Amino acid sequence: MEKSGKAAIIEAFKALAEKASFACVTDFKGMTVEELTKLRVNIHQAGGQYHVIKNTLGRIAVTDTTHDVLKDKFHENTGVALGFEDPVAVAKTLVDFAKGSQLFGVRCASLNGKPMDKTQVEALSKLPGREQLLAQMLGTMNAVPTNFVSLFANILRGLLYALKAIEEQKKEAA
Repeated sequence: MEKSGKAAIIEAFKALAEKASFACVTDFKGMTVEELTKLRVNIHQAGGQYHVIKNTLGRIAVTDTTHDVLKDKFHENTGVALGFEDPVAVAKTLVDFAKGSQLFGVRCASLNGKPMDKTQVEALSKLPGREQLLAQMLGTMNAVPTNFVSLFANILRGLLYALKAIEEQKKEAA
């Protein structure tokens, strides 16, 4: 491959890595094209991309980017999963795929520049997704005014019961 071709690959991958909040280095030795295609489709549905890149080019591309911590992890057969929208969804996809495959494995990752080992990626995959977290947050935010209204309604209800009891006592006394 010519130098200009290599430079283009490096620049393209570097631009993608800069946009990604999550990058995961994986092993895929011995996998078929069909299996890799299935993995790519699953990762794309989770809001990411999967790339197989030569180790030297990958090492050069991630140097001086957010995911610089991964530059020494490129060896043997290396694939890189990049997560742009929801890092949890991409991590779940990778971990689930690794459970079903003897040939695929998660090596390490970088989340916004912070290094992660295989067990941390697995822990990340167990977190609720972005949509679920937003739903939980909205539920919590909605609970505060609902509880506030219920509290005041109960106070007013108690006051009305007391006034009604006083009114009945005065009717009986009269």
